[in-house]
Amino acid sequence: MSDVLLEVQHLKKYFNTPKGTLHAVDDVSFKLERGKTLGVVGESGCGKSTLGRTVIHLLESTEGKILFEGEDITNVSKKELKMLRRQMQMVFQDPFSSLNPRMTVEQIIAEPLLIYKVYPNKAETMAQVRKLMDTVGIAQRLANSYPHELDGGRRQRVGVARALALEPKLLVCDEPVSALDVSIQAQILNLMQDLQEEFNLTYIFITHDMSVVKHISNDILVMYMGNVVEYAEGKELFREQYHPYSKALLSAVPVPTIRRNVERHLITGEISSPINPPAGCRFASRCPYASEKCTSGMIATTEDSRGHFVACHKSKLLRESQWATAAK
Repeated sequence: MSDVLLEVQHLKKYFNTPKGTLHAVDDVSFKLERGKTLGVVGESGCGKSTLGRTVIHLLESTEGKILFEGEDITNVSKKELKMLRRQMQMVFQDPFSSLNPRMTVEQIIAEPLLIYKVYPNKAETMAQVRKLMDTVGIAQRLANSYPHELDGGRRQRVGVARALALEPKLLVCDEPVSALDVSIQAQILNLMQDLQEEFNLTYIFITHDMSVVKHISNDILVMYMGNVVEYAEGKELFREQYHPYSKALLSAVPVPTIRRNVERHLITGEISSPINPPAGCRFASRCPYASEKCTSGMIATTEDSRGHFVACHKSKLLRESQWATAAK
């Protein structure tokens, strides 16, 4: 059996708007191994959430292929999609809006078990609900509580328990800790890592927080306006960035130091429109190293010997100490 659980090939998701076609996800490709975590990072509006929703068919793709365990699931029937839902689940960003306010904790967790008739009777179903509550750290006394009676951390634990109910292989986590306090964030992140180890789960972890993605990810995919600008193993990306956008993202991470001369790579310039975008690099209008070549045609993605992918004409020039002198 292949170690690759999910493979995405040249995936595109476009939306028609009154002003033209919005390129939310444009030609994205990656592979995700079983039991690993792919971190997807970028600014708000870069297409990372749309990518996650398209992969699990909450949105249908415009072009490209999605392979799950080697099988093409790009175009599936309603019956096939229902069965696929057991293998692919999602944890949403806002634990309050993603839970039904009229259902109790145990009803929310039991809902997928009842829909798929996993157990023959209510007693076994409720026994599994209690087991799931214990797994994610929700006290049994809260079984009949409603979402508004819980704090943000407990609500997100309910969302995680619901996602785990059908024993999926892939979880898409759409900024699952961004709406939580910092102390609660750490608890949820540690919980998800423990669950991954216990159940051999595979994650697509979507976030804009580089410190979070460093903590949890094996590989990192950097997106900018629908495109992948850099893709590498997590430690490798934090060690060396080949794209100026990735460099700027990482330089924005707060560093606990008393030194006053911490180097920052600031992004200036106007953000180009994702509606009917011109050919070339979409970061060119904000890039201090951009040249005419960057806006004249498609940007090829290159790979180095360490499996580090980058979409930048000047990636060879803009490495390590050469960044400071490469500006045109």
